[in-house]
Amino acid sequence: MNLSFFDQFSSPSLLGIPLILISMTFPALLLPSPSNRWITNRLSTLQLWFINLITKQLMITLDKKGHKWALILTSLMIFLLLINLLGLLPYTFTPTTQLSMNLALAFPLWLATLLTGLRNQPSVSLGHLLPEGTPTPLIPALILIETTSLLIRPLALGVRLTANLTAGHLLIQLISTATVALASTMPAVSLLTLLVLFLLTILEVAVAMIQAYVFVLLLSLYLQENI
Repeated sequence: MNLSFFDQFSSPSLLGIPLILISMTFPALLLPSPSNRWITNRLSTLQLWFINLITKQLMITLDKKGHKWALILTSLMIFLLLINLLGLLPYTFTPTTQLSMNLALAFPLWLATLLTGLRNQPSVSLGHLLPEGTPTPLIPALILIETTSLLIRPLALGVRLTANLTAGHLLIQLISTATVALASTMPAVSLLTLLVLFLLTILEVAVAMIQAYVFVLLLSLYLQENI
């Protein structure tokens, strides 16, 4: 029984062929297709307004040099948001519950921000490893601590996203299983757990949106440190 709870996190396959690529590319079908006109319908208007809002929120923390990253950060935000929300639908697979995928997203972007800082302002980037006014005996320990905290940033990004989404999916499955099991024996308790399940689903929708925003926001803050 315990193993079946984690079956939802295994990558789907058909005839031995993994289908995770289809799960990752399917959200692109929800985006508006290119057109000669700026606005084609209300849905396109709403999507453009939402993309503009996301871009403004992400660019607030960056100066003009960081605005070159607007396209990739906004695209990543929309990609994670759609995948997280679609993963809440029944009988669907959420690729962002896989730590390997989240690390594959976090590590290259974090490394790009780090290399950008080392190329543009190497002295300032290396100066972050040693706070000003540090006593001489503590210099080696602080450099080691700051280096470690710098290197675990992509791991923290990937683990945070994976843990929050995985915990939410497990809670939803546990409560839904309890609701079905109690329906025949204790209908009143089953209705109560059904209400809890409804509230938890609303919470998970909020968590899916917040985690996508936090992931990209932290990347933008790492970028701001290096430009």
